[in-house]
Amino acid sequence: MGKRIEVGIIGLGKFGYSLGEALAELGHDVVGVDISEAHVRHAQEVLTQVFQADGTDPKALEQLGFKDLDYVVVSIGRSMEASILVALNLQELGVNNIWVKAVSPEHEKVLKRLGVDFVVFPEQFVARQLAHRLAVPGLLDYLALGKGVLVREVEVEHWGGRTLRDLRLPTDYRVQVVAWKHKEDRQFSFVPGPDMTLHDGDVLVVLGNAEDVIKVTG
Repeated sequence: MGKRIEVGIIGLGKFGYSLGEALAELGHDVVGVDISEAHVRHAQEVLTQVFQADGTDPKALEQLGFKDLDYVVVSIGRSMEASILVALNLQELGVNNIWVKAVSPEHEKVLKRLGVDFVVFPEQFVARQLAHRLAVPGLLDYLALGKGVLVREVEVEHWGGRTLRDLRLPTDYRVQVVAWKHKEDRQFSFVPGPDMTLHDGDVLVVLGNAEDVIKVTG
């Protein structure tokens, strides 16, 4: 597995819980905070630590050690005001990497003005992923192979001039290249031959257990 990270998630509704669950499955430590007792109970069996607390209270976040986490994700329902307040509090605490779920374009604009590191609209993000999967038939099928299986694109940076046979990815790393796209191509091709020469800027699609894929792709 790549570097183990510690992530705080403020708001354990559908998005926050699903994000925490996915991170935990990848072997990372997740600290969850929610004011709802029901949300806290739901997440206790999945996340590393879960606390019932008001995410807008800077003292609570300080006491829970959020300043020392690698990332903090703010996922507070539909309340634009609350998420902005939490983002400001996190900045004042000195949190390095703050990611916030936005609920509207206006919300995104304010968050970017505040200097939030990353803003995401979950619906738009999922829609773009789905569009990509629809445009590249076949990749979606691999996602149903089982829990812990990961499909990931990786751009060739240091493997230029080498072949897949040279890289020995299946034997040394237990991952398989299932598709590729040369830098100048618009569409992916599938099942590359072992003697295909790679060039910097090419894109490979690799499949394997999450830990193995992350080890190869970083």
